[in-house]
Amino acid sequence: MVMPSLKLQDLIEEIRGAKTQAQEREVIQKECAHIRASFRDGDPLLRHRQLAKLLYVHMLGYPAHFGQMECLKLIASPRFSDKRVGYLGAMLLLDERQDAHLLITNSIKNDLSQGVQPVQALALCTLSTVGSAEMCRDLASEVEKLLLQPSSYVRKKAVLTAVHMIRKVPELSNIFLPPCTQLLRERHHGILLGTITLITELCERSPAALKHFRKMVPQLVQILHTLVTSGCSTEHSISGVGDPFLQVQILRLLRILGQNHEESSEAMNDLLAQVATNTDTSRNAGSAVLFETVLTIMDIRSAAGLRVLAVNILGRFLLNSDKNIRYVALTSLLRLVQSDHSAVQRHRPTVVECLQEPDASLSRRALELSLALVNSSNVRAMTQELQSFLEVCPPDLRADCASGILLAAERFAPTKRWHIDTILRVLTMAGTHVRDDAVANLTQLIGGAQELHAYSVRCLYSALAEDISQQPLVQVASWCIGEYGDLLLEGSCEETEPLQVEEEEVLALLERVLQSHLSLPATRGYALTALMKLSTRFRGDNNRIRQVVSIYGSCLDLELQQRAVEYNALFRKYDHMRAAILEKMPLVERSSPQAEEQPEEEGRGASPTPTEPKASELLNLLDLLDDSSGGAQHPAPQSPSPGDAVGCLPAMPGAPPPLAPIPDLRVFERQGLRLTLSFERPSGVPALLLITATATNSSGSDVTHFVCQAAVPKSFQLQLQAPSGDTLPAQGSLPITQLLRVLNPTKAPLRLKLRLTYNHFGQSVQEVFEVNNLPAETWQ
Repeated sequence: MVMPSLKLQDLIEEIRGAKTQAQEREVIQKECAHIRASFRDGDPLLRHRQLAKLLYVHMLGYPAHFGQMECLKLIASPRFSDKRVGYLGAMLLLDERQDAHLLITNSIKNDLSQGVQPVQALALCTLSTVGSAEMCRDLASEVEKLLLQPSSYVRKKAVLTAVHMIRKVPELSNIFLPPCTQLLRERHHGILLGTITLITELCERSPAALKHFRKMVPQLVQILHTLVTSGCSTEHSISGVGDPFLQVQILRLLRILGQNHEESSEAMNDLLAQVATNTDTSRNAGSAVLFETVLTIMDIRSAAGLRVLAVNILGRFLLNSDKNIRYVALTSLLRLVQSDHSAVQRHRPTVVECLQEPDASLSRRALELSLALVNSSNVRAMTQELQSFLEVCPPDLRADCASGILLAAERFAPTKRWHIDTILRVLTMAGTHVRDDAVANLTQLIGGAQELHAYSVRCLYSALAEDISQQPLVQVASWCIGEYGDLLLEGSCEETEPLQVEEEEVLALLERVLQSHLSLPATRGYALTALMKLSTRFRGDNNRIRQVVSIYGSCLDLELQQRAVEYNALFRKYDHMRAAILEKMPLVERSSPQAEEQPEEEGRGASPTPTEPKASELLNLLDLLDDSSGGAQHPAPQSPSPGDAVGCLPAMPGAPPPLAPIPDLRVFERQGLRLTLSFERPSGVPALLLITATATNSSGSDVTHFVCQAAVPKSFQLQLQAPSGDTLPAQGSLPITQLLRVLNPTKAPLRLKLRLTYNHFGQSVQEVFEVNNLPAETWQ
């Protein structure tokens, strides 16, 4: 005999009345026991009430798996009250991972064949929620028949179920092509919205469907034109905009159909211009329609004037009081900066103003766009604005801002002196937030500018005397004083204010750096090496330098101890060689891939985005390599060690022999898309490998939104330069190239893990693969 249990309403009241979680669990456990007993011995006619209570328990997060088979029994029941609760239970308790969901296939097929509309709707909702690929294949023909049913209620449910089927089984697209053509004539907004969504899914997954529906562009244009000009009933109007949901969905479909297709783009140009000029943006509904219009204009082959209009609309969005709209505008302009650089450049003042936004996401996006707008003609003004922002920006943006300024200065510097001044100011303001290779870049830049040695050493000495807390600045200043300390003591430099410095003052400043608790071990190494070099630059007594060096012979830091012992040995045993060993470092020719690309890109009037990887991209790459294979990409630090700053020991006579060429390696090929790696090892830096990734497309469809990301094991250091573009036209007309700089100090065998993401044939593709067959010449 089954004990009487609570009604659903009484159960809800009792659970809500529980004062503690223990009381709630006690009530639920007791009721679940009653439900189990009722399933086993109770009245079958009241089984749906027990299942309804179990579903409420499931919604509270308690286990309810024992009700799965009861759902199947209720679905098979002829009573509508049983079917309603049974289908609801199936949607909540079943999913594709459980084999039990396949048992309802026959029940759904029978219910779809009946003429009872509420039962058909229940079956369609369940199929669109838990339908697996096998169920979709078995029931596709029944759903196709319901797409043309007289009842608009059933047709709408059938269209949504067809969308789910296409997402699960794209090869079913041929079944739904004919009904979609007829459904486009519908006047019911719900059915029409579902039909547009279904056609969008078909076009994204099937090239044949894309070709088929391009013939329907005039019909889609007419539907959208009616919505824009004639409006619609108040039932579908939002803030005065006629059915914005349907307008947005049509615009998305037009964007897919017009992409890389001249005839379709031409058919929708006039309508897009009309929507862009007549849509009211005072409410969010109008802004949403206008934003989709802008995206459609930019993705199809639209006229130049229409593209300028789209960029100007985004510029107006930047002045909107809504933060979300401003963020969307900044993100969209960042996408367009490469293809429509001159049009985006007109809104540079507004973008710079967005840097002062208190919202962190807005200021970060404005910073990325500002850095992308820097080119050779505005580098002075933009750098000044960015440096002003660097002084007041929050700490989490300081590293990105400093890195962007340094990269822009390296790429577009008008003069070497301006370049040096810019880096010095960034080092002074950003401190430890600068890139790891900033010290190496500046020392290399100063070493190559012979006419600016005196100016540089005086500026750095003055900056060091004011503040010794900024470690990158202290390292560069120590290196420069060690190399060109003799110029510091000479007469006044024409380019700086008169500065009288004595030898003792310079030595005292370096000793202060060595003794400061703020100095890192690497910084102390720079200072110790600088003192050692000054022993050959200054004419005074070297006893003070000897004493300082001897003190660090017993330092706890092994690197400093080793250097101090070596320097002591130079004083004691090899004093006759000290001047030759510690002479000035030779000039190093800078090889910059950006410099080679700059004239071509300036001729196009386009400025590439900064080559420094964003923080979000670096975090994404952390997933590329597992713990066994190491870490993700980081900018390759090229900072010379303190031992390198000595100029090493006497150089070997003669130049190194040229390295043999390394053969290219094809690492990826799919549907006409190929990725080939070519290698080069600079003779002056044997640990550095330059990898040029070249992507080509020989298929008949364009590859868009192409992104190549890479990761290496932890013993390597990787820096990705900006790619030459993100679109590969069909038939291999224009490749995409991207430079990877890999530093391999341990000479370990190199292996890469690459992630390619792109859109091809209307589908979004992501490929992750490992390259472990690189030629031995790349690392030996």
